[in-house]
Amino acid sequence: MLRLEKRRQPSQAFAYATPVMAVIATMIFGGLMFAALGKDPVAAIRTIFWDPLFGQHAFYYRPQLLVKGGPLILIAIGLSLGFRAGIWNIGAEGQYILGALGGAGVALAFYPMEGWFIFPLMILGGAIAGCAWAMIPGLLKVRFGTNEILVSLMLVYVAEQLLASMSLGLMKNPQGFGFPGSRNLQQYPSAHNADLIANTGMHWGVAAAFIAVIFAYILLTRHQLGYHIRLTGEAPRAAKFAGVSPARLILFCLGISGALAGLAGMFEVSGPAGQVSIDFNTGYGFTAIIVAFLGRLHPVGILLAGMLMALTYIGGEIAQSSMGLPAAAIQMFQGMLLFFLLAVDVLTSYRLRFGKGEVA
Repeated sequence: MLRLEKRRQPSQAFAYATPVMAVIATMIFGGLMFAALGKDPVAAIRTIFWDPLFGQHAFYYRPQLLVKGGPLILIAIGLSLGFRAGIWNIGAEGQYILGALGGAGVALAFYPMEGWFIFPLMILGGAIAGCAWAMIPGLLKVRFGTNEILVSLMLVYVAEQLLASMSLGLMKNPQGFGFPGSRNLQQYPSAHNADLIANTGMHWGVAAAFIAVIFAYILLTRHQLGYHIRLTGEAPRAAKFAGVSPARLILFCLGISGALAGLAGMFEVSGPAGQVSIDFNTGYGFTAIIVAFLGRLHPVGILLAGMLMALTYIGGEIAQSSMGLPAAAIQMFQGMLLFFLLAVDVLTSYRLRFGKGEVA
């Protein structure tokens, strides 16, 4: 009989091995799913993980890894700080949308004026909008003890309706022949988040993601606030005795995660997406949760996990076009990654044993 036996201490080896085990398990079972759909599983896995890096058109796809990975890393860094402290922000998708609306709103308010100050104001507007949206579940939790998981998640649907309203109303392009969506910010030089180095995908959003990784690492390893975050997540009662203020920590973690998600939305709408539209949000806020856990809530791990998830995005798009795989199969493949990560993560605190358990 197979049973789980609790370890005296969590295994550090399994803590680092579980992401690798989850990726391998995803490849195996994902391959079986592709085979069930009548596709060559080996070719499908190769297309997803190999072709974007070393395939025939890799010179085009490699820059896209930074474009896709940047917002995932930026959002996941913010989420990881809260997750480490036991504060669960599940509404980063809504904060991402509000950040895009805030940044685009600043740009459209100044249109067609040109000036160096417009883009910095857009950055500020995106961060403030995302932070303010995250403060709603934060303040409700601090004041009334509400569940931040439910409130932040429900606010995503409110944000989506607000996005649709803005696309069809206040931010609608007056010269867009009646089609929903704002002006194209890529054609507005002062508001365009262009590549810092041509054809590399390295724009300000990607730079911000790398900066966030560095600052998060310093915060968690060298700053007292980082110690309070880790202590609250690992030993809440000890954190109270150490003088940690739960209310301040909740507001800080939700505020910083909302601001970073808002920045990701602002950089996206002013760069790759180019405009506010009904289908602007592509699930980055939810996918970033997978990235955060796949990276073990560690800044460097999140950086690597973000690039891996970006690889599945790009490779999935190639597989859809070249092999005819349905988009739902690619989304299920990505979902498997989180499922297997959570499943094998049990082995960090438990070991498998054969035999009968002890009778109480």
